[in-house]
Amino acid sequence: MVGFAQPARAAGITLNVIIFPGVQDLPFFVATEKGFFGEQGLDVRITLTGSSTELRDGLAAGKYQIAHTAADNAVAMVELQHAETVIVMGGDNSFNHLFVTPEIKSYQDMRGKTLVVDAPNTAFALVAYQMLAEHGVKRGEYTVSLEGGTPVKRLAAMADSGIAQAGMLNLPYSVLAPGRGLHDLGSLTSAIGQYQGTTGFVMRPWADAHRDTLVRYIVAYIQAVRWIKTPAHKAEAVAMLVDHLKLTPEVAGQCYDIVADPTTGFARDAEVDREGFGNVLRLRAVVEGEWGGKPPSAAHYLDLSFYNQAVAKAK
Repeated sequence: MVGFAQPARAAGITLNVIIFPGVQDLPFFVATEKGFFGEQGLDVRITLTGSSTELRDGLAAGKYQIAHTAADNAVAMVELQHAETVIVMGGDNSFNHLFVTPEIKSYQDMRGKTLVVDAPNTAFALVAYQMLAEHGVKRGEYTVSLEGGTPVKRLAAMADSGIAQAGMLNLPYSVLAPGRGLHDLGSLTSAIGQYQGTTGFVMRPWADAHRDTLVRYIVAYIQAVRWIKTPAHKAEAVAMLVDHLKLTPEVAGQCYDIVADPTTGFARDAEVDREGFGNVLRLRAVVEGEWGGKPPSAAHYLDLSFYNQAVAKAK
């Protein structure tokens, strides 16, 4: 469930993009196969990452021009790596749920158990810490394992190896998890509220030097999201998920229905959820104690001038 079939190379500006494998990649499948990237004169080359660290380091080093993953990773690059990283577009609310092994009947049962995460100080690890804390289970009362670089690794750590008893899973793994004997303790949004999950972010010097290219890239992404949210395209979109992610048609259909939902699915035109991003920053302030517990303005990490230009062009 980690493949990304690359098309025959067409002439165009080469863009190297790094992403995590999962249903959140459907816009890339669509933009590639329906020719939206090509129409914008772009040759987009996708790399699937195995960890947030690989993604962040690769972007900072210039190996990739654009990264798509949780917004909190962009914040971490700015705050921890002192990188000139800026978020230029949104994507989704992450579709994450906290899953546990069968012996965990409640949050309280996590005391003395193990939570598996990608990186200990970003994104969904912070969400998991907060979800546990809100139910009275404090950090230090459970062990944190870093064996969960990707959702498939987190699923395996719980369902196969027994390394961990809890972990955050997004699509399609949250749909597959019950069939592997795991129990859903609740969604990220039910616990945290609005949340800015997947975003597209870049290094500011590159973006400033390649504004037209970045705008055209966002235009193609927006076109892909609009295509996905068109009900008449469901069968074709489901077929893409089956092909790329090796899902059964039934699972792919369930995943499509979630991401295509007009309200809770992929963000309309890949816009940034400012309130959701505010929650990302507040969570980091509360859980990690950054900024003296008072989060900074979201504007510090955003430059939506590229996005606004793209939306105007996409109409």
